[in-house]
Amino acid sequence: MEIPETRYASNGDLKIAYQIVGDGPLDIVHVSNWTWSVDLTWDHPPMADWLQALGNIGRLLQFDMPGTGSSDPLPGDRATTLEEWMDTVGAVLDAENVERAALVAQDIGAMMAMLFAAAHPERVSGLVLIGTTARLNEAPDYPIGFPIATRDAGLKWWLEIWGTGEQLRLTAPSIAMNPDLIRLQGRYERLTISPATARQVFSLVADLDVRNVLETISVPTLVIHRRGDKWIPVSQGRYLADHIAGARYVEFSGDDHFPFIGDTDPIVREIRDFLGVVRHEKRDDADRVLATVLFTDIVSSTERAAELGDRRWKDLLNSHDRMVRDAIERFKGREVKTTGDGFLATFDGPGKAINAATTIREGANRLGIQVREGLHVGEVELRGEDIGGLAVHVAARVMSSAPADGIIVSSTVKDLVIGAGIEFEELGVRELKGIPGTWNLFAVPL
Repeated sequence: MEIPETRYASNGDLKIAYQIVGDGPLDIVHVSNWTWSVDLTWDHPPMADWLQALGNIGRLLQFDMPGTGSSDPLPGDRATTLEEWMDTVGAVLDAENVERAALVAQDIGAMMAMLFAAAHPERVSGLVLIGTTARLNEAPDYPIGFPIATRDAGLKWWLEIWGTGEQLRLTAPSIAMNPDLIRLQGRYERLTISPATARQVFSLVADLDVRNVLETISVPTLVIHRRGDKWIPVSQGRYLADHIAGARYVEFSGDDHFPFIGDTDPIVREIRDFLGVVRHEKRDDADRVLATVLFTDIVSSTERAAELGDRRWKDLLNSHDRMVRDAIERFKGREVKTTGDGFLATFDGPGKAINAATTIREGANRLGIQVREGLHVGEVELRGEDIGGLAVHVAARVMSSAPADGIIVSSTVKDLVIGAGIEFEELGVRELKGIPGTWNLFAVPL
């Protein structure tokens, strides 16, 4: 076949390489893991056959993440965050003026697809999750993860074999005895992602956790897993299906992790049938989305108003409002409403919300006032221009617990900005008035 043209989409200052395969009536975005290169996939027969099969279902967009393949390298000395990874999907859709597409996601790339589908359901017609997980490592409430004691050894092993193709013994045992394919895989790895970038990315992936996102996914979802997957155990695929409302779960025999290795025909047929159904489904505009909720409030506003007098206080309040609105707009948030001496705003990612909160705190100090701010990630109900739901109440209570100049976040916010280099001060477990249960809270230091 003729190799597709490589194009570039803009994600902020980064250029994202992507290609289009096929020309069917359904738009599909292939969301791979980090070890992907649109220009090299066509030299890898199993990958090329996989993409061609998906391209026969609809118009397929495949892309390289920053730091991989033909896309720009990672900025600075850190890996990207899950939120920044999510933004890449939107950038590719925007480059081709695609309003709505199905996401076919595999491996760790599916974590980003889940986040995008939850935050932007209006842009996702269907979600296909193949051989993936919500969290790799075990936790007290997640015993099916890999033992924490093996984390460092596992990371060391991945880095030692990177560029050799030896990972196929774990991820594709059905072809692991073929020396030609192992050499091909090793070359592909070396040309796709450097050892230094691999170290950054693998370290990030080991800590990712999107379990809190699952219950907010409202788009039609298909979960596919092979029963003998040795990299991501089938129990983790079953967990996804159990925690995404209405998800269809299909389990196939086989030991290969990669969907493009082994018997791929049943997987492709399942995807074709699923996308053929959801393509014709009529959905109302999504009224529940995943969002980061930010509340702000001026500290001791009544005392300051009495001290300054009505006219000077009004001028200061106007300056404050302009500053907050500029920060919300700068970090792509949405102002929901003012709350007297503060604001309620939402963002599609917690990193943007924290950056906005920090900017607001700094701006308030320049105006000679102090603010308190609270953030929480959760499902919100869209009520016209307003929002509702438990996440809104949690964010309001989190803000109420903040001192002057304090930015307090829930553990959900903290977990979703892993890799961003943001430091947090642990505040411990707190009760929030009127909110069931206890909550782990963290402060963003000055």
